[in-house]
Amino acid sequence: MTTLGNFLFSFGFNFLVTLIIVRLIYYPTTPNKRYVFTFLAFNTVIYFVLTFMNSIEIGVGVGFGLFAIFSILRYRTDPIPIREMTYLFIIAALPVMNSAGSDVTIWPQMIAANIAIMVIMAVLEKEWGFHYEASKRVIYEKIELIRPDRRAELVADLELRTGLRVKKIAVGKIDFLRDIAEIRVYYDDIHQEGWLNHIESSIVLLNGDDAD
Repeated sequence: MTTLGNFLFSFGFNFLVTLIIVRLIYYPTTPNKRYVFTFLAFNTVIYFVLTFMNSIEIGVGVGFGLFAIFSILRYRTDPIPIREMTYLFIIAALPVMNSAGSDVTIWPQMIAANIAIMVIMAVLEKEWGFHYEASKRVIYEKIELIRPDRRAELVADLELRTGLRVKKIAVGKIDFLRDIAEIRVYYDDIHQEGWLNHIESSIVLLNGDDAD
């Protein structure tokens, strides 16, 4: 196979694996266009950059340095949730690994590694054999409900206002001057966190518009 053929094959394989992870594993649980765009764009650009860096024989350390920069990116106005950061790390790691596909001798190992990543991500996302407990920090103003004898009322109010099926709660800091308390809410359905993050992002955007 020619050099161009190797390049097209390895790029196509890398993009196919990325598309499967993003579209079939990530997207069904969190249909967020912003992150889909970021994942696919990052993966494609990093793959091309690393491939061309390898072609001009720049040290592999430079490539890993670039990968490290991309993998720890944080957006100041819109912080990425930890789940999306994990996907971003994987999506950024794939082109680092697959850019070595120009060497046909490692294709079997490369294909096996990509398949293993897809299978593991699918298993974790579907929660097969796992039970996840998520939590969310809430600043709560009905301070009269934080008493132990009114716990049932507190849980009912939190479930009504957040839409979560609350498993347990932990009361943290209490500010009697402002009549607020910091409460950590624990719940089982990990997929509800994407909905909460979407609500929080909308609030940030609205506050930004108001500030203008």
